[in-house]
Amino acid sequence: MSWYDIFPLVSTSFILISGILVAIGWALIIKRKKEAHEKVMIAAAIAASCFFIIYVSRTIFIGNTMFNGPESLKTVYLIFLLFHITLATVAAVFGITTLTLAFRKSFAKHRKWGKITALMWFATVITGVTVYVLLYLCYPGGHTKPVIDAIFG
Repeated sequence: MSWYDIFPLVSTSFILISGILVAIGWALIIKRKKEAHEKVMIAAAIAASCFFIIYVSRTIFIGNTMFNGPESLKTVYLIFLLFHITLATVAAVFGITTLTLAFRKSFAKHRKWGKITALMWFATVITGVTVYVLLYLCYPGGHTKPVIDAIFG
């Protein structure tokens, strides 16, 4: 197994772990276990941050993967990917806002933002795992030139 194969698997694992932790954190706060909720949600944020660091590193040093499925699915895949990227970006901003509200002890706002953020994050995780499955399991494709090579080539 090469770095090309390992990076996507590890990064997708981190995003999946973050989603599972958010679900656990939500269940904990429903049970009024505030301290456990806080710890689990911080762990979820760390897992999501690990995903982001690995994803950016892979993009810079290895490159992005091109869709290698049937031409008839390419447009559908690209629209789905654009939806995932937009959703992930918005969810990340909401996540940072939700965490900031918690750290500032603005719990009324945190509760309102948290529900929306968690639902967006679940959708982000599902679409992210779907992208991984399409790119690396269903239709394994080649990768493009690393960004660092494209810039400094």
